[in-house]
Amino acid sequence: MGTGQAEHGWRVDGRCTNCDVARQLAPGLVGEVAGRSAVLRQPRDAAEAKLLHAAAHACPTRSVRPPGGRLDPARDPFPMPLDDTGADTGAVLLCGHNSPHTAGANSYLLRRPDGTSMLVDTPRWSPALAARYEAPGSVTDVLLTHRDHAAHGRRYADRFGARLWIHEGDLAAAPDADRVLRGTEPAEIADGVLALPFPGHTRGSVLYLADGRYCFSGDSFYWSRTTADVEVVDSVTWYSVRELAASLTRAATEGLRFEWLLPGHGDRRHLPHEEMAARLRHLAARTRELRPRPVDFTAVRW
Repeated sequence: MGTGQAEHGWRVDGRCTNCDVARQLAPGLVGEVAGRSAVLRQPRDAAEAKLLHAAAHACPTRSVRPPGGRLDPARDPFPMPLDDTGADTGAVLLCGHNSPHTAGANSYLLRRPDGTSMLVDTPRWSPALAARYEAPGSVTDVLLTHRDHAAHGRRYADRFGARLWIHEGDLAAAPDADRVLRGTEPAEIADGVLALPFPGHTRGSVLYLADGRYCFSGDSFYWSRTTADVEVVDSVTWYSVRELAASLTRAATEGLRFEWLLPGHGDRRHLPHEEMAARLRHLAARTRELRPRPVDFTAVRW
């Protein structure tokens, strides 16, 4: 199907906070210009228009505006399977509808073999979205990777009748959590799902690992389009970059295995276990060379 007149006129308005979400979902169509996202060109076909509709429904400030200015609920693709090719992506769905109260973080639905799901971090809150997220199967757990992504955790957990998880280091962000992770030792929280405390970005940051394939890394590390590698955001490390280096070193030394990197901010990436492990080892070495620096959001280059 051709683009047609109705598919021209896409734009990004002045509310953009440069969170990168739209650029992840519509690469080549949305890019960074003068410190915020901008539409680089209009879609050429239906497939490209679909990418822009996904970006619009994920944007936390609703800054990605379609022709006519109104989002079409019928074009909302979320929750959406991961968009990498060559792998079974049905076990994880991207939630979209990123929340301004979590700095626009990505969140995910992790589907389990028994038909239930777990929500990893939280999208924006609404009862209609909650109903959509539990449609694939009842949600048993809401897993918070750290305090910055906790904004809607209790509301979603209560709506689902689910357990809310957080680490004791970030408990102030969810003091009514149902399950509190402690220390730095890994904990199996469900069959095939491991919580790995990972202090650094915050004191209570946690990785959630599923089925030896998926790593939900929160803000601990991510895939960078700029460097085409796994990176940390040392300019936005609230607790300790030295602790982050120690966490990465432990993980690399103990042979952390996964093939899907699924962060809260920054890009997602699917690589063979061995390549991901090698990149993690190199990241640990690079992070050990970093020194504390003032928090500076403008220094981030995704």
